[in-house]
Amino acid sequence: MRNIGVRTAALARAALSTAALFLLFPVPGYAQETGTVRGSVTRAETGGALAGVSVSIRGTGVAGVTGPDGSYQLERVPAGQQTILFRWLGYRPHEAQATVTAGGTATVDAVLQAQPVALEEVVVTASRAPERVVEAPAAVSVADIPQIRAAAATGQLPRAVANIPGVDLAQSGITDYNLNTRGFNTTLNRRVLVIQDGRDLAVAFLGAQEWGANPPLEDGARVELVRGPGSALYGANAFSGVLGITSPTARDIRGTRITLSGGELSSFKGDLRHSGVLSQGRFGYKIASGYSRSDTWSRSRTLKNGSDFVTEYAAATTDAVKFPTTGYERRPLNGQTYSDTATGAITGERDPIVNMFGNGRLDYYAVNGSVATIEGGASQVENELFVTGIGRVQVTKALRPWARATWAARNYNVMAWYSGRDSREPQYSLASGLPLQEHSAIYHVEGQYNRTFLEDKARIVLGASFRNQTVDTDTTLMSSANENDGRSDSYFAGYGQLEYAVTPKVRLVGAARWDDGDLIKRQVSPKGAIIFSPNAEHSFRFTFNQAFQTPNYSEFFLRVPVATPQTGPRVLETNLETFFTTMNASLGPAVASLNLPNTLPWNFDPLTQVLALGNDSLKVEKVTGWELGYKANFSGKGYVTIDGYINRLKDFVTDLLPAVNPAYPVFSLTETVNVQNKLDSLDIRIQQLQAAGQIPAAQAAVIRGNIAALRAGYVSLAGSLGPVLATVSPAGTRAGVVSYTNAGRVTERGVEVGAGYYVTNEFKLEGSYTFFDFDVTEPGLAGDSLLPNTPKHKGTVTASYQGAQGLEASVTARIVDSFNWAAGVFAGRIPASQLVDLNLGYRVNNYVRIFAIGTNVLDQERFSIYGGSVNGRRVLGGVTATF
Repeated sequence: MRNIGVRTAALARAALSTAALFLLFPVPGYAQETGTVRGSVTRAETGGALAGVSVSIRGTGVAGVTGPDGSYQLERVPAGQQTILFRWLGYRPHEAQATVTAGGTATVDAVLQAQPVALEEVVVTASRAPERVVEAPAAVSVADIPQIRAAAATGQLPRAVANIPGVDLAQSGITDYNLNTRGFNTTLNRRVLVIQDGRDLAVAFLGAQEWGANPPLEDGARVELVRGPGSALYGANAFSGVLGITSPTARDIRGTRITLSGGELSSFKGDLRHSGVLSQGRFGYKIASGYSRSDTWSRSRTLKNGSDFVTEYAAATTDAVKFPTTGYERRPLNGQTYSDTATGAITGERDPIVNMFGNGRLDYYAVNGSVATIEGGASQVENELFVTGIGRVQVTKALRPWARATWAARNYNVMAWYSGRDSREPQYSLASGLPLQEHSAIYHVEGQYNRTFLEDKARIVLGASFRNQTVDTDTTLMSSANENDGRSDSYFAGYGQLEYAVTPKVRLVGAARWDDGDLIKRQVSPKGAIIFSPNAEHSFRFTFNQAFQTPNYSEFFLRVPVATPQTGPRVLETNLETFFTTMNASLGPAVASLNLPNTLPWNFDPLTQVLALGNDSLKVEKVTGWELGYKANFSGKGYVTIDGYINRLKDFVTDLLPAVNPAYPVFSLTETVNVQNKLDSLDIRIQQLQAAGQIPAAQAAVIRGNIAALRAGYVSLAGSLGPVLATVSPAGTRAGVVSYTNAGRVTERGVEVGAGYYVTNEFKLEGSYTFFDFDVTEPGLAGDSLLPNTPKHKGTVTASYQGAQGLEASVTARIVDSFNWAAGVFAGRIPASQLVDLNLGYRVNNYVRIFAIGTNVLDQERFSIYGGSVNGRRVLGGVTATF
């Protein structure tokens, strides 16, 4: 195919560019006398060993992590007086001093005390440079360790941020999530940019997440969520926020780790990871693999009377169930077959959702603190199901390969990455039954520089990137006409941020990014912020942001049938032409004044299609936001965050609508000739001729019978295809067409509140509340609903315990108001929900931990995407062994 050469060329460009950037920043490799630092880290409250604590030597690249027994050992530590830093999420950072002698060993033990994590942690996502949460110029939150562990154990990454204020998490089945903040969630949502170690995890064709195929969370990973527009630093699709995932280096997770879990929905999951260091800590390596298998809450909906969809939803709502505009589904879920094609009844068991992955990583740790990384891997997904704007789609088997190379230093980093998707077997539109394919790749090269100056009063961040995307759908989703399928598109960007401390308490932040590319016009995204910090534990913030979201390839170039091709229009056109020609020939002067046409301008194909077509003239969606924020940390015992915002959004990409794409001009059946008027006039003339005795009654009856049949056919055609008819080719071919356009303006506003308090050193209470409202200031088009798909009120309350003997427990109540949903072919009301989640963990010894994770433990049946599955309880139990 045409794009293979393009892919190879793009990859070569990416590799050469990255190599050139590496050469611009050589790492000194000087000889130096060194020694060793070792010791152990324990918990202040219980004296128990703390595993996973980050231990580093300030001002050097030497770092490590405590093992299962709390011990650590750092090699190649420069001789002399050194400061050792101990950090772990949920504990107060600790520093210790040690004198290291050449060839000697210094022992340094540490005792860490628990503290609220929300504001003390250092984050990087908000500004692309390290800063404390309390000082960040954005609404940023860090997922805590129990949430990350639970998300890693279940393979459901979005659940790591489910309790953060402002988060909307809509779930269908086991792996289909739509993560959003601050309104206007949708199916295949992409308003929150998701990056893992700098790599965009989105699929090229849709721009959305395929959560089941993403690399799994590591136990030492950091998960940060920035809420609000973020394009000033991150570009397209950082529309409502950025989810940043940072994986630990290989030396931070040394040892072998095996996790096995299973439970309801016939779930099983097994992960294996081994990491180590070589050459006295100069190199680190990691290999990992995993397999998971589970049933799903999704059900087939093939009954032609729609009763299966109604029955499915009846357990979750008292509202009338609204059937999708596409009607019943023409294909059952994989593993099931039709037992009665007349009714749509099916038989058989659903095939399980199966995911597997493998990856490897090699790190080089330079003496000056730089880290070079080369890593890659692949995930394979089977039978996962997505709710899309044109109905549900099931992926039979798809492969997601990826690779990344990076050089990260104190003041700069350069990286190149690749992310692909290959349909190994077709995925199917369940509504139409048609097979769909995607073979896509993203190549990305980026460099970033940051430094402080003016005695650390100022900091600057500068960066630039190049990206190439290739998409080939084997003409199943895009047309080969105009080279839309198998296409390759490039994007370029440059960005910068400047921070300046006007006084010790007042800091100004300004940022801007320039984006340009083959599919978008030049975009400039500015950002400005003022942060006032009366002391180290309190801050007030005002922020201004602009961001944009690009249409995806589906919205630009989609070409798929949305109904079975029809022979009727062409047959009717032929019959009318034959009839009028016969009348002109047989009745001659008697009907000459009626000007009956021998040919019609309709130009229908023998098989007339109804098509969903993209619009390559779409504009980007834009948002302008103003935010006020307050963060406070109270003596290490509690914290409060309050964020309020007003956003103005415009140029929404609509759902599929008729008569909106100028590339396909609207065609009216009455254009040039009004067939119905001609038939009516002929009917009157025949009656007049019969009354005048010019034609016999029998002939008149036959002619009028033909007129009635043709008139009925015309009325049927006008009612079914008339509203969507358009010209789809230069030759004038007609078809039914629905497409996309931009329309609508909205003002939204909201308040997000988060709070936490340590009742004791072991027992913590946390909660969040989110308010959202909106006004439509410029309505969308007829047939398109401008709904935010977001509840007006929602909140969470969590009680957690982390005590002696390694016992951990937490219970979360999540309360969500009911709200209206409209996205594509699905529209209806989402019922209110009151869900309870439970996490339990117990460290049997330094090497074995057992756990149980329950989502929706009270088994309240609810759906959170209209058209998605009715979700119930899922309880899993498992064991992790580390050695």
